[in-house]
Amino acid sequence: MKENLNPGGTGQRGGLYAPIEPFRQQVMEMPGGHRLYVEQCGKPDGVPVVVLHGGPGGGCSPGMRRFFDPAHYRVILFDQRGCGRSQPSANVENNTTWDLVADIERIREACGIDRWIVFGGSWGACLALVYAQAHPDRAAALVLRGVFTMTQSELDWFYGGGAGAFWPEQWTAFAGMVPREERSDLIAAYHRRLFSGDGVEQARFARAWAGWESALAVLDPGEGRGSPSGAYALAFARLENHYFVNGGFLDGDDHITRNMKRIAEVPGYIVQGRYDMICPPRTAHALHRAWPGSHLRMIPTAGHALSEPGISAELVSIMDQLRDGKGGGGR
Repeated sequence: MKENLNPGGTGQRGGLYAPIEPFRQQVMEMPGGHRLYVEQCGKPDGVPVVVLHGGPGGGCSPGMRRFFDPAHYRVILFDQRGCGRSQPSANVENNTTWDLVADIERIREACGIDRWIVFGGSWGACLALVYAQAHPDRAAALVLRGVFTMTQSELDWFYGGGAGAFWPEQWTAFAGMVPREERSDLIAAYHRRLFSGDGVEQARFARAWAGWESALAVLDPGEGRGSPSGAYALAFARLENHYFVNGGFLDGDDHITRNMKRIAEVPGYIVQGRYDMICPPRTAHALHRAWPGSHLRMIPTAGHALSEPGISAELVSIMDQLRDGKGGGGR
């Protein structure tokens, strides 16, 4: 059963499936002292899908279960190292992209899955690409939203003033948290404070870091999106900053582009908001051009967030098409 994404009746396609509960929840012990929360929803013997959340550090939410027909898909969601319900929270030790790629493989093997659809947005899209390039035989298809590929130009856009040119009030508050002489590299400036060892300072800068991204996530924020909780902000800010300071632990700025040939035959579906201020459309466009097996669907009136009505509707539509045999699948 689906729910109309747009009760006003403006013709939006698709609709979210009704809320469901997991049929299995577990904590998996991983190397390096991390314990990952993993849940499975939908049909136990259905076509498998793994959901990769954003951030790094964003964690999964119940709403992420609702993009998949529960009578057809077996949906595996997990909180990546150091965030959500995984422990230890906000911990960056033994926490790299390659640790996460290895975790995904451990989860796949533990679930007895051969191949699966990989569904991810923002950082989750980046992780999906890196994972699929490392294990192309395990990716039946990729469904990506708000594409991010961990390049310096993308980081410069969001933390160097590009996005701030459109949101000057929020940018002034974000950049103004540090002395003027440190503002040429805000990622490094925030890193010093997020890892200072001073709990009060870390919390203050974590809220500022998370708040800057949250403010720009949707096309129309309305009366404001509120402030993230202290625990969420700390995990989100520390992990995201840790990954960005280290270039995503990838082998050069062009890591993903250089390895696209490895997934040339993997079906790909890219959903991108035209007015995405966090991950501008040029990245999705470039990825599509470098990927013969991909389809790009630009949503004309949408920002970055998974919750944007047009983006949600398109993602559900894609998953329904895959269900109906109009694309890649898994087993």
